[in-house]
Amino acid sequence: MTAVYKRELKSYLTSMIGYLFIFFILVLAGIYFSAYQLSSAYPKFEYTMSALTFVFLISVPILTMRVLAEERKQKTDQLLLTSPVSVTGIVMGKYLALVTVFAIPMAVMCTYPLIMSKFGSVSYKGAYTAILGFFLLGCANIAIGVFFSSITESQVIAAVLTFVFLFAFYMMSGISSFFSQTALSTCIAFGCLILALCIIIYTMIKNTIISAVICICGEAALVVTYIVKSSIFEGGIQKILEVFNLSAHYENFTNNILDVTGIVYFISVIAICIFLTVQSIVKRRWN
Repeated sequence: MTAVYKRELKSYLTSMIGYLFIFFILVLAGIYFSAYQLSSAYPKFEYTMSALTFVFLISVPILTMRVLAEERKQKTDQLLLTSPVSVTGIVMGKYLALVTVFAIPMAVMCTYPLIMSKFGSVSYKGAYTAILGFFLLGCANIAIGVFFSSITESQVIAAVLTFVFLFAFYMMSGISSFFSQTALSTCIAFGCLILALCIIIYTMIKNTIISAVICICGEAALVVTYIVKSSIFEGGIQKILEVFNLSAHYENFTNNILDVTGIVYFISVIAICIFLTVQSIVKRRWN
């Protein structure tokens, strides 16, 4: 894993992609810092960090699009897969290299509260709590980008998929408001999800009987549950969509709250994406 990590880190720091990523984040952070803190004399640095969350929509797809897709396109992934390194080690090495590149602008931004302290009193607790949340949010977004880079050999497709999903997560609060909170609408939505899941199972196993049985059992259990206690379906769509709302879990950090639940959430997102990335590579390896 160490060899993969050093190789990837060197490739980012000897090419323009890593430096463009660092430059892009620091330029936007500098603009907001100058506008809010230096010009307006606003003492809360966490406000700047909250305004910067959109930066991941552009920077992360560009940074992660080549991490695995390029290996697959150039067939160099075969060399990695035959090396004495586990697939998990390969993925972790590449991911940690990306996190290291992301940690460079974060280290620079850690000096901003110190600069502010020269002009007045600063809440270091609130500032560095927001920086920690921003770092975890970025690591989660990077893990999502790594996963989408593993499922295609096209860097463009990987970047587009990453952008679409990150944008959907970013706008999740607005998306959830479009859905009704009634029990019936939630039950119908869950029924559609069960049907879609069975279609996916059919495409994987190519067995009509098993897929149909799973679909019938799932839909029947859904209908019985709705008849017995329909109240549990109220607001169900919003509760599910809230799980994918990365920004909502970051808000507590910007409100001067060291949210342990948020830390666990971001670590869970990273772990799930790394696991899915490993499974994607393993599946392609045996195929």
